[in-house]
Amino acid sequence: MSRAEGARHPLRLVRASRVITMDGASDSRGGVDAFVTLGERVIAVGDVRDLRDRFPEAETVDLGGGVVVPGFNDAHAHPSLLADGGLYVDLAPAVTRSAEDVRRALAERAARTPDGGWVVGHNFDVSRTEDGGAVDRALLDRVSARHPVLIIHYSYHGAVANSAALAAAGYDEHTPDPVGGELVRDGGRLTGVVWERAWMEGFLGHGSRPPLVPAPTLEARVGSLRRVIGEMNAAGITSICDAMVHPHDWKLYQTARDQGVLTARVGMLLWYEFFDPAPGPATGFGDEWLRFTGVKMMSDGAVSGGTCLCSRPYRGARGEPTGGIQVMPDEEITDVVHRVHAAGARLAVHANGDLAIAKVLDAMERATAATPPRPGQTHRIEHCSVVDGRLVRRIRDLGVIPVPFGAFVRYHGRNLLDHYGPERAARISPHRTFREAGITVAGSSDHPCGPPEPLYALQSLTTRRSLDGTVLGEEERLTPYEALEVYTAGSAAASGEEHVKGRIAPGYLADFTVLAEDPLRADPERLAEVPVTGTWVGGRPVWGG
Repeated sequence: MSRAEGARHPLRLVRASRVITMDGASDSRGGVDAFVTLGERVIAVGDVRDLRDRFPEAETVDLGGGVVVPGFNDAHAHPSLLADGGLYVDLAPAVTRSAEDVRRALAERAARTPDGGWVVGHNFDVSRTEDGGAVDRALLDRVSARHPVLIIHYSYHGAVANSAALAAAGYDEHTPDPVGGELVRDGGRLTGVVWERAWMEGFLGHGSRPPLVPAPTLEARVGSLRRVIGEMNAAGITSICDAMVHPHDWKLYQTARDQGVLTARVGMLLWYEFFDPAPGPATGFGDEWLRFTGVKMMSDGAVSGGTCLCSRPYRGARGEPTGGIQVMPDEEITDVVHRVHAAGARLAVHANGDLAIAKVLDAMERATAATPPRPGQTHRIEHCSVVDGRLVRRIRDLGVIPVPFGAFVRYHGRNLLDHYGPERAARISPHRTFREAGITVAGSSDHPCGPPEPLYALQSLTTRRSLDGTVLGEEERLTPYEALEVYTAGSAAASGEEHVKGRIAPGYLADFTVLAEDPLRADPERLAEVPVTGTWVGGRPVWGG
C-alpha cells in the first residue's frame, strides 16, 4: 500500500477496557479489549498485545477505561420530520407546560407573521400539560383570526386546527370523516382535532391533495437535519432508518451527504404512495451510507395516542370506548402488500393494535403464498404493539421482523395504562415474548414520538418501569445483553444489513459507541444515565473522542 493509500485508508488499533462484540461466546468470557480497523471496516478482534504484534504499523487509539459496544442502530425514527428549518414553533413539554403557554408561544409567532401566513407548532403532547387545559379550535382561534393556526401532535398521527385552518382544508360541520381518518366533533361542532388521514391528507399533502403546511427551504432543512443527527450521534447512534420518506426527503439526504454533514448511516423507507414496481428505489438501492431499505405503509393509528386498531374496545385518548382507527381499508392493505411483495421489495407496515396486525398478516400470508419471497426479502411490522399467542406464531412462521418501541413503556407508560388498562398495557411491546418464540426483534425510538436515546430505551427494556414507577409487564423484561442485541444486531437484521452491522467482527463496518460504564454490569434502573463518551462511524469519530 502506498503512503497516499494509507492516508486514505488508515490502519488503527482501538483499545478499550472492554469491547462487547455481540458475539455471545466471546462476550460471555468477558469480551476482548481491542480491535483493528482498516478504513471503514473491522479487520481483526482480540487481545491488545496480540494485535499489536500482528499490526505493528497500526496507529493506536486508546479509549482508556471506556467500554465499546457496536454502534446503536435506531430501526425506526423520523429525522426528516424534525428537519423543520426552524419554521415551526417548538411546543415540546419542556417548552410549553400549559395550554396558556401553547397559546402564548403561537401568538408570539403570529405577531411576526404576515396576515394569511400559516402559524404551525409541533412536538405537542396534551397529556403532559400541567393545567389540563383544552388545546382545541377555540384556543387556537384566540391565537389569531387572521392566520391559519395548526398544531402537529408529537406522534404525527393528528393535529389541532383553528377555524381558518379548517376552512383552508375544506372542513366544516357537514364534512364526513374521510376514509381512515376522523374529524373530532363535540355536539356536532368540529373541535379542531383531526386524526390520521383527516390530518395527513387535509394538511400534510398525502394522497392527491396538495400540502397546506408550509415547507422550509432545502438549505434550512439541511441545517436542521445536521442538528438532529448530531443529537442522535451524541446519544451513541451510528445508523438510523428514516421510517417515512417522500421525494423531497431523498433530496434532503442526498444534499446533506454531498455537503459532508451526514454523520450517521441512513436507511430510508419509501412512503407507499410513491412506490413504483418498475426497477428503481425500493430495497437495497444506494450504498452503506444512504440507501432505500423498504416500502412503508400505515394500517392503523398510534398506540400512545390511543387510536390503534384493536379487537376489543379500550378507553382511548378521549376517555370513551373505542376500537381505534383503521387508516387503510382492507382492500388497500391487500393491494399494496401484494404489489410491493411481488416486486421483491421489503414491506415495513405500521400496525399497532392486534386487529391491525392480524389484517396485515392476512395480506402477507396471501402474498407470500402467491409469490415465494426472494432471498433476503424479510418483511417488517412497525411497532407491532398488541399481540397474542396466535399472532406471535404467525409472525414467527412468516419470518417477519417486529420493530417495537424501545422506550415507550418508560416514557408513555401513564398513557398506556390510561388508554388500555393494566392487563393490555403490560403486553405492549412484548420483546421477551418475541425473542422466546425465536423471532428477531429490532430497536426503535420512533423519535420524535419518543426519546431518541438508546440507553433510555435499554433501561425501559430491562426494567419495564414507567416514569411514575409503575412496572408494566415484568415478565417482558430483557437482560441488558438481550436489550443491547435488540438495538444492534436486531436493528441491522430489520434492514437486511446483519452481515455488516450490529457486531464488532472482521468484515463488519467500524461503527461503534464508547460508554463510560459497562452497560452489562450497570444497575438497570440507571442505564439511561450511563454517559456516551464517543461515537464512531466508519472508523472515524463523529461525536466526542
